[in-house]
Amino acid sequence: MAEKWRNWAGQQTCAPTRIERPASEEQLSEVVARAVRDGLRVRPVGSGHSFTDACLTDGVMVDQSGMQRVLDVDPVSGLVTVEAGIKLHRLTAELHRYGLALENQGDIDKQSLAGALATATHGTGERFCNLSANVVGCRLVTATGEVVEIDEARDPDAWRAARVSVGALGVISRYTLRCVPAFRIRRIDEIRPAADVLADLDRLVAAHDHFEVLALPHTDKVLTYASRRTDRPAAPPGRVTAWWNDDVVSNVGLGVACHLGRLLPGAAPGIARTLTRVIGRYEQLDDSYRVFAHQRRVRFTEMEYAIPRVHAAEALERVRALIVDRRLPVLFPIELRFTAPDDAFLSTAYGRDTAYLAVHHVVRAEYEAFFRAVEAIMDEYEGRPHWGKRHFQTATTLAPRYPGWQDFQAVRARLDPDGVFTNDYVARVLGPVGVGRAVTG
Repeated sequence: MAEKWRNWAGQQTCAPTRIERPASEEQLSEVVARAVRDGLRVRPVGSGHSFTDACLTDGVMVDQSGMQRVLDVDPVSGLVTVEAGIKLHRLTAELHRYGLALENQGDIDKQSLAGALATATHGTGERFCNLSANVVGCRLVTATGEVVEIDEARDPDAWRAARVSVGALGVISRYTLRCVPAFRIRRIDEIRPAADVLADLDRLVAAHDHFEVLALPHTDKVLTYASRRTDRPAAPPGRVTAWWNDDVVSNVGLGVACHLGRLLPGAAPGIARTLTRVIGRYEQLDDSYRVFAHQRRVRFTEMEYAIPRVHAAEALERVRALIVDRRLPVLFPIELRFTAPDDAFLSTAYGRDTAYLAVHHVVRAEYEAFFRAVEAIMDEYEGRPHWGKRHFQTATTLAPRYPGWQDFQAVRARLDPDGVFTNDYVARVLGPVGVGRAVTG
């Protein structure tokens, strides 16, 4: 009986012909070559934190959790080479040992590095790009089992394609990253009036190294995460304070509220108002990797769109109004973050200052009507969906939104002409690749 695989949210499942777990680049190369000899397609998988069907296959699934070593560290240049399967929480802890850090991070660190980079995962901060912008080079296993070195000097187009590839070029075995000296962050979380924050949004984003807005549905309030880098010594919150904020409010309380709203839709506005009274001011001063990442124990599904930053406040207001006007029992905060532009062909921040607007719904809740309505708003801003989060776009609708689309497709046709690394998701969002020997899965 085929081994089954399920993603973190439990909503995407498949039964591959086999799940391979290589522990080295050599084994990875053999796994890919064997799959091709057997006429099977190949899909890499990280931690399963994608909400889409990006990893699903009935061919060969390659689980890189056995490839998590730090291979080389140069504390002077900040260049670090690691195996692609390393989890972000492990990577950041290892970097800290060497006095280094990632320039920026998202708010979850359970993903594999490869999965985070392949989907253009990002943090927040107007001066900082998404994680993939700090990829200096990588090693890619192609459909022949050959290992190709990719960097800007050797092959600039492949480098710009491989940084955000949706797993469509091959299986990356290792990355070399540009890291920065370790730093600390002082972050203040507090409830504020939505109107005040949105009216002053540009100044607030510019005044902080990292600024994030969490709009609380059915209320006129937002929760802001305002962070500045500091040389002050670490002063993490006390254990009781951290337990109350991180466990009771952010996980247990949010989970109970969201499921109550799902069961009692008419009570959602009252539940939301109660949440605003429970959430208090919270301050952290600690090493960056300890502040960036949050514990997420509430299972949810998510859609996120990257839009031109100039439309951020307007787009958020429209989504807030949508929830109220349609009386939707949505209680998960609407998340708004910001990054600088970059030049990876499929980066959601390609060529423009970007705001990211994300909506969530707890598992077992009906999400599609809500997400489709949000997507219709994002379409008006030429929104680009996060490659690892739910959306309803196709290659036809996405191609005009990416100036580097054809450049990516040229690299894809060169590195994977037979579509060995294409599954239903990749075919849907990137379209077909060149015609070649038939493969299945």
